[in-house]
Amino acid sequence: MESTLRRRAVGADNPSESSQDPTPRDESPVKPGEKVKVIHHEHRPKMRKRRNTFIFLMGSLFGLVAAGFLAKSNDLIELPEIGELSMDSFFDVLPAGFVKDMRDLVKGERDFLDSYDSFAVGLKARSEGLAAHHPIIMVPGVISTGLESWGTANVSRPYFRKRLWGSWTMMKALVLDKEIWKKHIMLDKRTGLDPPNIKLRAAQGFDATDFFITGYWIWSKILENLASIGYDPTNSFSAAYDWRLSYQNLERRDQYFTRLKSYIELAHEFSGQKVVLASHSMGSQVLFYFFHWVASAQGGKGGDDWVDRHIEAWINISGCMLGAVKDVTAILSGEMRDTAQLNSFAVYGLERFLNKEERAEIFRAMPGMSAMLPIGGDAVWGNLTWAPDDQPGQKNSFGSFLNFRRGANWTTPDKNFTVSDAMQYLLDTTDDWYRDQIQKSLSHGIAHTSAEVEANEFDSRKWTNPLETRLPLAPNLKIYCFYGVGKPTERAYYYRSPEFPSLTNLNVTIDTALIVDEIDHGVVMGEGDGTVNLLSSGYMCAKGWHMKRYNPAGVQIRVVEMPHEPERFNPRGGPNTADHVDILGRQKLNELILRVAAGKGHLIEDSIISNIREYAEKVQVYEEE
Repeated sequence: MESTLRRRAVGADNPSESSQDPTPRDESPVKPGEKVKVIHHEHRPKMRKRRNTFIFLMGSLFGLVAAGFLAKSNDLIELPEIGELSMDSFFDVLPAGFVKDMRDLVKGERDFLDSYDSFAVGLKARSEGLAAHHPIIMVPGVISTGLESWGTANVSRPYFRKRLWGSWTMMKALVLDKEIWKKHIMLDKRTGLDPPNIKLRAAQGFDATDFFITGYWIWSKILENLASIGYDPTNSFSAAYDWRLSYQNLERRDQYFTRLKSYIELAHEFSGQKVVLASHSMGSQVLFYFFHWVASAQGGKGGDDWVDRHIEAWINISGCMLGAVKDVTAILSGEMRDTAQLNSFAVYGLERFLNKEERAEIFRAMPGMSAMLPIGGDAVWGNLTWAPDDQPGQKNSFGSFLNFRRGANWTTPDKNFTVSDAMQYLLDTTDDWYRDQIQKSLSHGIAHTSAEVEANEFDSRKWTNPLETRLPLAPNLKIYCFYGVGKPTERAYYYRSPEFPSLTNLNVTIDTALIVDEIDHGVVMGEGDGTVNLLSSGYMCAKGWHMKRYNPAGVQIRVVEMPHEPERFNPRGGPNTADHVDILGRQKLNELILRVAAGKGHLIEDSIISNIREYAEKVQVYEEE
């Protein structure tokens, strides 16, 4: 196959995009007493290629550059955590085109912040009679929670109670004190807990998750709209957690699930109403694990009826229930589409901060990140010639997940890999400490019978996997799956040997020079929200949880898919984005969350606009005979 592939230089010119005016927002007045309804915008989605100039997973490069543009000048003296650090030194290592992109991005962010009425959705809902009803607890996604240092050893004292993840302190430490920053951010490789003399803990409260860094909101808009209908710290809570930890260690070190159980019980007791849980991304896996833990005699000892007695609804926002394929490449080689599609000069700048080998090491030393490795193997993700989400006329199947240029070097495998093959290759080629961490905390298989599912309730390794365990025995529970569709999402990759194998511990690297047919810089795109694949966010909601063995109590499932319709010049996509993170600011999502919290979730109807039902029927997981 490789002999048929055309190759061209990485720096080839891209066609210029025609300019368009931003999509106007509908600001029609609200009439008192009008029924709540979801706003549907009729304009067609804009088909354009969005160049991703910032890597949210690490965050650092964007934050540093954006800080310089947001400041009145390039001198960051007004930010006390940065001190006398000048942005000019950072611009020196970045290409002019990258800097220009960042200037345009931040200018758009300024305009957006000036024009966007953050409270509009909540005020409209309040005028229509919606008010706070159920207590609501929010569980954020991966890397959303700030991490602050509580260590008192000499190496940690300069950072005491300062955030080494999710703040300008992180940026300063990463650039000026990188090895110390890495020492703090990485967990002990053998125990998966704190390294000796290091103590990093999740920040708490709404401040822990509302913004990643100044100006980059995450949960902020949802909080603003909840406040508009009567929510405050007495009836809402942000259950932040240290996303680096395995779920077992979340309880062992931080008693996270014990505390979450207590918060829910107190909210239920004081309000007299059952609680609504809202989770995003990895947070949905955390809650799924919690449902098993809280009922288990090995965990919370609440019994099988605890969820039914305390939980009204679970709002599952962009949940990666079957993982995300980009997690494989991040851990395997410290790469993903965001890094693969940067131009050579931008790659040079990124490598100056954190090279791919360092990134892979950091990801491996965060067992929580590996919880998002894809679940279900070839039955869900396909084999070398077939996948459930293959498209008509597609040249190569998505099921051929990792593809290699053969014969170039001994470090390259001599065959292509499916997802199952890639997972085994990852374990075979990484250090034993990483393999041990994964095998003792996670499972990625499929339970084909009710007996297997029930047996897995006694094995905490299975509790993150919805294909091996069931939903809680809570017939009155409602689950709302809200997620985005229509944004290209990583689905397969082309790899090669490193350019200088003797200078790196990595065996393979993405073939970023390969641009032919559907292959863009070594990456093949499929369907999803830009981060989580459609099969992961949609399969369990559309079909899996409609199987008896996975939902024996008949929990009600509602699915609302939201198309990606970004505004052209809005850096976060505007009120109709469906991007994995930016969807938290989407108008429709906020309306739906308010409706469930206000006790009107029963008015929500299914709205499936993708081909997920068709794909789900092709997944090789079947009803028990």
